[in-house]
Amino acid sequence: MCPPTHFDIDYKIDPWMAQAGRGSVDRARAQRQWASLVAQVQRSRHVDFLEAVAGAPDMCFTANAGFVRGRDVVRSNFKCTQRRVEEMPFADWFCSRSFTCHALPRQVNFEGAGDAVLDIQRQRLWMGHGMRSDIEAASWLHHLLDVEVVPLRLVDARFYHLDTCFCILSDGRLVYFPPAFDEHGIAAIEAAFAIDSRIAIGATDARNYACNMIDLGDRVLLASASPSLQEALAAGDIDVVFVEMDEFIKAGGSARSLTLPFIPPLSLLKPSAST
Repeated sequence: MCPPTHFDIDYKIDPWMAQAGRGSVDRARAQRQWASLVAQVQRSRHVDFLEAVAGAPDMCFTANAGFVRGRDVVRSNFKCTQRRVEEMPFADWFCSRSFTCHALPRQVNFEGAGDAVLDIQRQRLWMGHGMRSDIEAASWLHHLLDVEVVPLRLVDARFYHLDTCFCILSDGRLVYFPPAFDEHGIAAIEAAFAIDSRIAIGATDARNYACNMIDLGDRVLLASASPSLQEALAAGDIDVVFVEMDEFIKAGGSARSLTLPFIPPLSLLKPSAST
């Protein structure tokens, strides 16, 4: 995780930023919300911290730094030039800690765990493309990580990363916003997840970034959830913990976007294991 020391809306690269407007972030409030999220995560997980860099206002969204599995990191190539200043600080952090850093060709856009969601139950990686990441990144992830990769095309600019509209819970169920995907993506999702394993959320939950939750096994951290979504989560013996994230939602991110999970190799994970 990276503190929101320099967090603000300095440019407009998604509809959320365009709506909020330049310089609209209350940085002190954002810092309090981030610290509260850190405290919740640290109740059951160790957190490493990365120093914020001036001139990189979105660096607090560490999910986009890359995709980590074991000691391998597939570094991000940001599509938007405004965020490319983050690439080297992220890469330096990983390489200085003995991670093996894999770089995709510069022309292949890939935005890390924001667009790459591991499915432990089905032993595959789901990858969003069409907004920030390129479909060509799927073959590179397959080659570098030796894992099946299933591309899902994103079609709604408000949900430009997969983790804004698609979340696989540790019990194997899926929380997702169907209108964010094209018909081929919906078909792939429905083929992989039984109907009783799919929790389709509505537009209000989607706009409140309900899918951008942090799953800690026995509890999830998220900004908001409708009564029906809370009921569905509770049916899996999952406690719902609300964390204020409105300052970050202004920029198009929430709880999960502010964290980058370190995932063990699939060979060490059992389908029933929590992430």
